[in-house]
This record gives sequence, structure tokens and C-alpha cells, in this order.
Amino acid sequence: MAGVELWCRVRVVGADGAELAGVVLRGRGAPDLGSVDAIARLMLAARRIGGDITVSEVSPDMGALLALAGLGVEMEGQAELGEEPFGFQKSQEETHPGDLPS
Repeated sequence: MAGVELWCRVRVVGADGAELAGVVLRGRGAPDLGSVDAIARLMLAARRIGGDITVSEVSPDMGALLALAGLGVEMEGQAELGEEPFGFQKSQEETHPGDLPS
């Protein structure tokens, strides 16, 4: 049976940057989507009060799950997966009168 492994540490910060909470996610074996759900819920709660989360000491399996889920989180001070979680990037193309089909 596998021992308890550290999957990641999550730090919840308020709008002023002050740390509001710290959570350690760990378990036996590889993380599952339940652990990703826990991170998503922490992020949602933090953003509702104008804050954010930072994830550190991310295990390779947890990093892969976060990428698979498309969860844009800040990992160890770097925006790894994008700045807007659950968002879509919108692009606008400039059109000219000659570009439109006749």
C-alpha cells in the first residue's frame, strides 16, 4: 500500500494580499478529481471576496490533473495555466470592406 503523499499546498489570499488560509492536500497514491474540485472551490470562494489562491509544491500528478481540468491557477508565483480559470480567450479580427464576401 502506498504511503501518504503531498499533492500540493494551497494558500488563500485576500484582496489586500494577506494570507487568509492555508490548506495542504495529501493522500495515498495519486490525486483524483476530488482534489481538483477542492482547489476549484477554494478559488471560487477566494474570488468571491476579491482574493485569489496560490498553489505550491505541486506534485507531477496534481499538475497534470490541474492542466487536464483547465484550472488556471498560479503555481509558485508563476501563472502556469493562464490567468483566467474557466474562461475563454476571445479574439477579434479587424475586418475591412474588401474582406467581406460578395
